[in-house]
Amino acid sequence: MAEKAELYPPIEPFAQGMLEVTDLHSMYWEVSGNPAGVPICVLHGGPGSGSKPFYRRFYDPKAYKIILFDQRGAGKSTPFCELKENTTFDLVDDMEKLRKHLGVVKWVVVGGSWGSTLALAYACCHADRVSAIVTFGIFTCSKSEIDWTFGGGAEQVFPEFWEEFVAQIPVEERHDLMQAYHKRIFGDDEQVSKDCTRAWARWECAIENFEVDRAHIEECDDDWAVSRAKIECHYFVNCGFFASRWHGDQALLDQIHNMQDIPGVIVQSRYDMVCPIRTAWELHKKWPAAELIVVPDSGHSPRHPHVTAEVLKAIDKFKHINEEQLVSQS
Repeated sequence: MAEKAELYPPIEPFAQGMLEVTDLHSMYWEVSGNPAGVPICVLHGGPGSGSKPFYRRFYDPKAYKIILFDQRGAGKSTPFCELKENTTFDLVDDMEKLRKHLGVVKWVVVGGSWGSTLALAYACCHADRVSAIVTFGIFTCSKSEIDWTFGGGAEQVFPEFWEEFVAQIPVEERHDLMQAYHKRIFGDDEQVSKDCTRAWARWECAIENFEVDRAHIEECDDDWAVSRAKIECHYFVNCGFFASRWHGDQALLDQIHNMQDIPGVIVQSRYDMVCPIRTAWELHKKWPAAELIVVPDSGHSPRHPHVTAEVLKAIDKFKHINEEQLVSQS
């Protein structure tokens, strides 16, 4: 296990823009690093979190052509926090539009948490366009996983923060917190909606670190927190919208055979309380071409130094992969 993680130095994009993906949605994208490097597509979490400059530092700028974008409704994409025409398969389609827009033949795809969901969904739909995958904090948006976080699993470890979370909901509605929160977040009472989005964000911030970071929890009260809570609730109440094409609680895992030969690395923390290790283990069994790395002493956040170190190692592993096949189209 790596003892120390050193991120690459900060860099700025050499290209960026807005790509109109529908009449309603326009996607913010940026490219940094080496224009002639191995294309690598970086997927942010949430859904709704948006990309951050910090993400660029996980990638060797001499080796990679680093592609970031903000998913529908998130970050700099417009309209902000828009939920119409906003499903997992819409995001998969957007990735294909961006790939073609940038002239990329194949790319490495990287995602953590919700980003891992989107990475896997994209690879299942477009395996021929993916050269390798790095995932961490594995999540497949199944009802069982959502129930763990918002229905009574993580509360066993964080009871004091759980009580704050459920306090927004009358006792008689707490048997289905997802529906109760959805009703209030998208209801007509603006103050109730604000209180619920804030409580949602604080709950997630409370449980994502190996050790509770109270300063981090107090930061979860801004536009980012509101957008993430609204978009997450939209996706989670619909279990990622996978039922529109696939079926069953394990809909995404059941499709892994479509991408099982793609090389990859799964980095998973043993004590991840947002995305428990069970899903990573089940994914590993269905994806024999991927290596599973279990970090023994960390939680969900990739900012934990041991998680950071393993994710960096996993990403570096593919910076010379099939370079002849990964040359961008001119």
